[in-house]
Amino acid sequence: MQRGSDRLNVHRDDEMKHELKGLLRSGHPTRSEEWYDPEPTAEDDPQIWRGPVVPGSGRGTSLESVRLELARLLGRGMFPAGPRELSNALRHGRAPDDLIEAVRRLPRSARYANVQELAEALTGERR
Repeated sequence: MQRGSDRLNVHRDDEMKHELKGLLRSGHPTRSEEWYDPEPTAEDDPQIWRGPVVPGSGRGTSLESVRLELARLLGRGMFPAGPRELSNALRHGRAPDDLIEAVRRLPRSARYANVQELAEALTGERR
């Protein structure tokens, strides 16, 4: 049987399937050693893990959380830009539709030099 360009051999594939079998069946970690399990979320983690950060939705829309989400989706190379370019970049980055619409509703003539200015325009907060 030809395996193409796989990094692993047949035996390692079978071994990995066996290791994951318990997790896939039970839906929770089945290892006896706790250090192998992923760390649970903390109370002071950003709001992003609870759902998309959307300006004006009332939950998780602080300036910091919106700025963090925008920075994660857009990066530095996108600026300076206007709402049209930014909404296109967000769409290609698979951002939540509500966030794309919030950016699209900004004044067309506006230009934003960085994520901070964009987050301030979306939330109405100033730092």
